[in-house]
Amino acid sequence: MKFLVMGFLLGACSSVGMAQQPPKDQAPPKVAPAPAAALSPQTPKPEAQKVEAPSLPPPLAPSDTGYVEPAQLKILLHKIWIAEYRINDLLTEVHPERWKIPEEARNSFGQTLENLRKGLGAQEDWRVLFEKRPESMYLGYETYTAIGAVLPRLDAVARSVSRNENPSFGVQYSQAGNQLFDLQQALQPYLESLLRNQDQLLRASQSNLATCQNELGLAMRGRTEPATPMKNILPVFKGRRVSRRAAEVAGSAKPGAGPAKQAVRKTERKAEAKPASQKQSKPAQKP
Repeated sequence: MKFLVMGFLLGACSSVGMAQQPPKDQAPPKVAPAPAAALSPQTPKPEAQKVEAPSLPPPLAPSDTGYVEPAQLKILLHKIWIAEYRINDLLTEVHPERWKIPEEARNSFGQTLENLRKGLGAQEDWRVLFEKRPESMYLGYETYTAIGAVLPRLDAVARSVSRNENPSFGVQYSQAGNQLFDLQQALQPYLESLLRNQDQLLRASQSNLATCQNELGLAMRGRTEPATPMKNILPVFKGRRVSRRAAEVAGSAKPGAGPAKQAVRKTERKAEAKPASQKQSKPAQKP
């Protein structure tokens, strides 16, 4: 009976152990290998250098300082013309010949008046051209400069008139000069906007040129052949040196040179070959 119980227990234990062991034909599960990126740190790859265009400021908007509509600029230039007309009208009322001043001072004032009239004429010429081409930065600059040349001469005339003719009349000159100065200052922001736009175009063209050069260099890399050195070769002189004597002989041998011309040339050559003492000697006079 004991042997039967022990045999039954041994059979149960062996069956449980065989159940826990995996079958022979079944392979154990494979573990996925760790990626190489996790085992070794990644090194960043060098990127090709690119030339980026510089950031340009935004274009001027109507609310920005310096923006002037074409109609507003036309009105501003017309006001400058009105100021010029007012100054020329005041100059017709100046009579320096009535002033009790020295002749030298009168001549100096006359020169100032002449320079002022010339300056007003130049200012009007530039103003007309600028009104026809308001986008021209050069014409705008010349107009602005012409106004600046008129102002100090107008101030000198105003001070002379106030001192020698009538103070209230001199104040009118000063008021016209102040009005012209204000118009010049109103024109300055528009000229600054023209200069700014020109600078933007220049910077954009320079950046585009640099980008094109960089792209062309990358595209032509490895395609161009090295330069082939050239040997230094002395030039060959193919001409022929001809002496003067040979040239004369060749000229005398040309067709059309008759014996008379050849005889004349021979006589001339003999005369040149004689010594100077024979040329200066005179024949002896007969008694």
